[in-house]
Amino acid sequence: MKQIMRSIGVYLSTDWFEKLRFIFIAIILANAITIFEGYWWDETYTIAYSTLFAAAAIDVLIPLRRKYLKLLLQVFAAILITTQLARMDWIVASPQRWQEWIWWLQAHLVQLNPFIWISGAMLLLYVLFSMWAITRIRMFGFVGVGILLLTIADSFTPIWLWDEVGMVVFIGLLWLVAGHLSRLKREHPKSWKELIEYPLRLMVPIALVLSILMTVGLNMPSLAPILQDPYTIWKEAKGESVQVFLGDKGTDVISPNRSGNASSGYSRNDNKLGGGFEFDYSPMMTVTTSHRSYWRGESKAFYTGDGWIDVDPGLAGEENIRIVKGELLSSQDEPPKSGVTEVNQIVTMIRKDVYPVLFAAAPLSKVNWIENEGLSIPTGLRWEPSSGELRLLNWSMQNRKYPQTYSVTSSVPVLDEELLRSSKAGWSNEGEASRNAFYLQLPESLPNRVKQLAEQVTAEATNDYDKARLLETYLRLNYSYNNLPDESKLTGSGSDFVDKFLFELKEGYCDYFSTSMAVMARSLGLPTRWVKGFAPGALPASDFGPPSGFREEEVNPNGAGTYTVRNSDAHSWVEIYFEGTGWIPFEATAGFSFPYTLPEEEVAAVPDLEPGDNDTAGAEATESSSNSKLWVWSSISLLIVAAAAWLFIRRDKLIFSWRKLRHGSYTTNDRMVLETQKLLRICKKRGMEREDHETLREAVLRWSQNQKRLREDFKAVLNGFEQAKYSPVMASSEEADRFVIKVRSLIDQLR
Repeated sequence: MKQIMRSIGVYLSTDWFEKLRFIFIAIILANAITIFEGYWWDETYTIAYSTLFAAAAIDVLIPLRRKYLKLLLQVFAAILITTQLARMDWIVASPQRWQEWIWWLQAHLVQLNPFIWISGAMLLLYVLFSMWAITRIRMFGFVGVGILLLTIADSFTPIWLWDEVGMVVFIGLLWLVAGHLSRLKREHPKSWKELIEYPLRLMVPIALVLSILMTVGLNMPSLAPILQDPYTIWKEAKGESVQVFLGDKGTDVISPNRSGNASSGYSRNDNKLGGGFEFDYSPMMTVTTSHRSYWRGESKAFYTGDGWIDVDPGLAGEENIRIVKGELLSSQDEPPKSGVTEVNQIVTMIRKDVYPVLFAAAPLSKVNWIENEGLSIPTGLRWEPSSGELRLLNWSMQNRKYPQTYSVTSSVPVLDEELLRSSKAGWSNEGEASRNAFYLQLPESLPNRVKQLAEQVTAEATNDYDKARLLETYLRLNYSYNNLPDESKLTGSGSDFVDKFLFELKEGYCDYFSTSMAVMARSLGLPTRWVKGFAPGALPASDFGPPSGFREEEVNPNGAGTYTVRNSDAHSWVEIYFEGTGWIPFEATAGFSFPYTLPEEEVAAVPDLEPGDNDTAGAEATESSSNSKLWVWSSISLLIVAAAAWLFIRRDKLIFSWRKLRHGSYTTNDRMVLETQKLLRICKKRGMEREDHETLREAVLRWSQNQKRLREDFKAVLNGFEQAKYSPVMASSEEADRFVIKVRSLIDQLR
């Protein structure tokens, strides 16, 4: 054991400066990638850090002289780390033919995107800088570039990077000291031997000086800069401010609207809708809930033709009510006749942004607690019963605070469609109808063809609820979702936002769909308000999926759990008021589905016959029972004969299948899953990608909107895939063959 420890000590002391150099490079690169905070997921950071330090550990600890062998080990380690830490859905089936092996590999490789590219980029940077930063000048250049990158990001983003800058400076100083000592050992070996005889005399002054420098630097009070960069001087001379790019620590209260290309997220200004955006997948909050829902924020009621603005509080008769912890919030409406489902939620904010409202399922019924220097209700929080919003007033905006965690309860109406079809949209009381008249407001400049289209779409409806559903379905089926709509299609003949979407653009994202439904519904006399917030988000991916034989909705019918809500989940929809039920949400955006609370199915009672009612009934029952038994045995006999004939006819194929089973071949269900994976890869190549927030069914339904001629084929493949993956029943060879033919026919039509 002593010999082994001595050998390890000799190895580590040999070329010690070279080994330290590898560690320094990995640490500086790890600090540099902090600039992506708010844009990378946590698992992405874990993969990047693990790749860097695994590569450094191989360089330091593995005694291989040939560089390419270490490089091969580092590549293998990067791949292993990525496959272990990335969220992958492993396919258990064992392919037999080489084509199926290719499909099997592709099905797993696509799941490594983009993690494998980030891991590879980290390894490439590490290897390149390890080969390059071998002299003192290059060492200064590498450290200087790291400091420059972090200081620029610290200046032009709200991400706090001073700790990372201090760490890079500290590593640079250590690197410089180690370089001096290495040079001393190489050029003056006698002096080096004398120094290492008294290591404390050598190390204590170095540690003391570095500690003083770092302590002073990290505790230096913040001062306004004496000099400014030319770009900042030029922008401020024009009366403008330097734009910052929001990351996870952004605190911008007033963000730009969605005109022009921006990033997805909760908009603060809806005066002018349109343009496009890029998806920002950075996490925004987590919601632990008893039921899956949309997380409602604000509602707008005044449509200008360009966008939405808040209604005049005087028109709404708005009253801000102080909230009492745990007490029911006041409501202007009667409890829904269909009943309610209580939804309990705990919301934890991840971003540090300040929002004007608290997010929750709608409608809210009480506030349980808010974590803000205790669990008391802050004085700046007010309840607006007419809009159903928990608003943060001056308390939030002046102090730039937002509750980190809060707990609320919502009383969500049960969606009773029969009751809604017999109800009227609006208020029968004239006073209530007059007070809420602004929910029917439309600009005088609205083109008449918008109303004509709404009337045409709803011509078959006999009640207000069916009118709303027909509008919703029409928009979902006839318009395409696109986060970057092609505005070159616009002719400039009209200026109304809805008119341009319905008759010219015909593609867009949620703001286009929801605003169009709100305006069309108002043109038919349905009181409507425009709502924005967030879609449900995503539950943590299960390692093994639902138990065999169960669908996800059977295992978790209410969708309870902790959802991660990202900026890409920002969404808008509409609510229409129905007397007796209240505000009912409608989802007009293609590819989205609102998680309604439905009434429980009533089981019809079976009438019991009293014994001795009459003897005739008993005789008839006995005769019926005898006839039933005769039919049962006859059917079983016929089935046995038919099965024996089928086995005789298909004996060759059965023997072949048995041989494949003995040799460990995949099952028919596995074959159907593999074929579906192949179809998904082809769909991705054709631009039909599955978003992170979508289930496979939601993605397929969205694709079907653009490929209407293939809608039934997609539906058949989806049903077959779900049965093969989640059902305990094994598909027959004929069913699998038909499924494979259907998938390959669909692939041929997509090519």
